[in-house]
Amino acid sequence: MDHINRAVSMTLPAEAEFIDVVRLTLYGICTKAGFSYEEIEDMKVAVAEACNNVVVHAYEPGHGGTMEVRFEMLENGLRICVRDEGSSFNYAEKAQQAESLHDKSLEEAQIGGLGIYLMQALMDDVEVVSGRGTEVKLTKWLSKSEEMV
Repeated sequence: MDHINRAVSMTLPAEAEFIDVVRLTLYGICTKAGFSYEEIEDMKVAVAEACNNVVVHAYEPGHGGTMEVRFEMLENGLRICVRDEGSSFNYAEKAQQAESLHDKSLEEAQIGGLGIYLMQALMDDVEVVSGRGTEVKLTKWLSKSEEMV
């Protein structure tokens, strides 16, 4: 288990307009942690994708829900957990779709699988836990050269 130094949590309405709040918070935390501009941009895309999955898939239309975003500052990186309490989707199935995307053009990519594919491509580790709702854990390690001494 990675040692969590500090953590920041936020609970937001599961609506597209609040994804910017998550991105801004991510930017602030990543800048303090010493990530490069490129790494932060990658993480912003991955986290927005995870949040967007909640907005689009987690709750029935018209039944607003929330998403919980937790930033865990690790000794040598950052883990972002995006959680909802909606109806969970079949991650194994989506991950399989993502696997099959490697030789396909974007037009051929099925929506859903593409989000997972993107998250896997941009982050060092992607874990999805489904139970009551879904939690996506995205981890990015600091490059050795950028680690703060």
